[in-house]
Amino acid sequence: MNKDVQSHAGTRAMDPQHREDDIGIAGAPISTIVDQDDDPKFQDHAALAELSQSRRGLKQRHIQMIALAGTIGTGLFLATGVALSRGGPLGILIAYSVVGLLMCCVVISVAELSALVPLSGGIIRHAEWFVDPALSFAQGWNSVYANAILLPAEMVACAVIIDFWSHINHAVWITSLGGLLIFSNMLLISVYGEMEFVFAILKIALIVGVNIMSICITSGAGPTGQSIGFRYWHTPGPFVQYLDIDGAWGRFLGFWRVMVSAAYAFSNVENISVPAAETQSPRYNIPKAAKRVFWRIAIFYVITIFCIGLIVASNDEALTAHSGDAGASPFAIAAKNAGIKYVPSIINAVVVTSAWSAANSAMLVATRTLYGLALEGHAPKLLTRTNRFGIPWLSVAVVGSAMGLGYMTLSSAASIVFDWLQNLVSAGSFVHWINIEIVYLRFFYGCKKQNISRDELPWKGPFQPYAAWIGLLSFSLLLLTGGFTVFIKGHWSPQSFVSSYFNIPLILTLYFGYKFGRKTRLVALDEMPIRGFIDIANANPEDPPLPARGWRKLNILWG
Repeated sequence: MNKDVQSHAGTRAMDPQHREDDIGIAGAPISTIVDQDDDPKFQDHAALAELSQSRRGLKQRHIQMIALAGTIGTGLFLATGVALSRGGPLGILIAYSVVGLLMCCVVISVAELSALVPLSGGIIRHAEWFVDPALSFAQGWNSVYANAILLPAEMVACAVIIDFWSHINHAVWITSLGGLLIFSNMLLISVYGEMEFVFAILKIALIVGVNIMSICITSGAGPTGQSIGFRYWHTPGPFVQYLDIDGAWGRFLGFWRVMVSAAYAFSNVENISVPAAETQSPRYNIPKAAKRVFWRIAIFYVITIFCIGLIVASNDEALTAHSGDAGASPFAIAAKNAGIKYVPSIINAVVVTSAWSAANSAMLVATRTLYGLALEGHAPKLLTRTNRFGIPWLSVAVVGSAMGLGYMTLSSAASIVFDWLQNLVSAGSFVHWINIEIVYLRFFYGCKKQNISRDELPWKGPFQPYAAWIGLLSFSLLLLTGGFTVFIKGHWSPQSFVSSYFNIPLILTLYFGYKFGRKTRLVALDEMPIRGFIDIANANPEDPPLPARGWRKLNILWG
């Protein structure tokens, strides 16, 4: 790679003309680059290498369903049981609704950026151009770390769930399912898209089925014929006295604790932008996914959470009696209480696919982020190598090696290790969302500084910059208070403290370490190459999708 491209990011940030030239090919089809052979600064350029090797194998239906079902998994099928026991039926309903609104702020921010700059790695690459190369480095490695940690956690979840049918050593399932995960990520990106599409259909089918079952149980159409109605909203009540703290304060703490777990359940929704370079017509499909995914998720989650509060009492001991299998699922508990057989096994089967699908999505995010870091010079260049399918196979191998941590849970402290992994991932998600909003706000005010109307962008997200500010402040507050229980007298836990707050010193160390080591600085608002990216988008228009015809007009999922 030439010296201009190899020069550290700090130099690039200080030279606006260099950055304007540098992005002259970022995101543009190679056929549109004029006289690239005559201009040595284009040779072996990172973005050119990416665009020449990445294959746009993800179609509109893939992106739509990945965005929709990426947030539906163990957070909805299992974690809602514990959340109900902490917040009560009304507390959990309000918490999930509020976090859903906050996630909308993140989605519209990252979609606007990705529609303009559709590069692999999503917000990691955007931070390089619009904030500071040090933030790109810090958030990039933080994202790789958080998603890599998720892999062993989900593989262990699969193994524990399979215990419902067979008590084979967990190492067998961790090895076999983990190996299948690595193999699937070595194939064409379209294979990933088709697998996630099928898993998404299964998740949605389960949600529809359990909600119908919930209505039947509530109305007295179950085997016992007993009508429940709103009984559990009256007794034990709409809220829970969290940690046995009396009064309104105890009820509020229960609601706030559920806010943290609800955020974890929504943690994958922003990932629609990560495979942007491998998405067909990203300037159409990514905004389309962003505009449609929120109300779909809101309907799935709000209706499902509401049904959970109807069919299970928040003080039901079964909610906290199990930690890994569908016995902790409120749907399975309700089915058992109503005398309905076979439902726990059905839930288990779909939850296994959900956990594996979540790991599959996390691996895609981690590998594409690592690949993007390598392209920007923040990781070894070796990791930019791709196979004949255009897949960064060395990045897949490096991220996949993290699944070895899953064997730690084979000891007697398996539940403790598993909780640590989950808490670390949750905190990493808060940091990621905060950084998305920081990058977007810098971009927004860069447009104002350069007198660029957002109407010139491929897509302009609504409610900005207010949505970004609300998301930034809200998730910062949740990050700082996520481990509040350890500060309550008698509830101190060093494990909970570390897992809740480890990401704060981690991101600060990565950022300032790179910043002082490479002497980078913030990209000035008037030096951001926003006009260059707009020119590229205008020079390379995408064909609009064909209008739906016939029965496809009835398709409300990905049409």
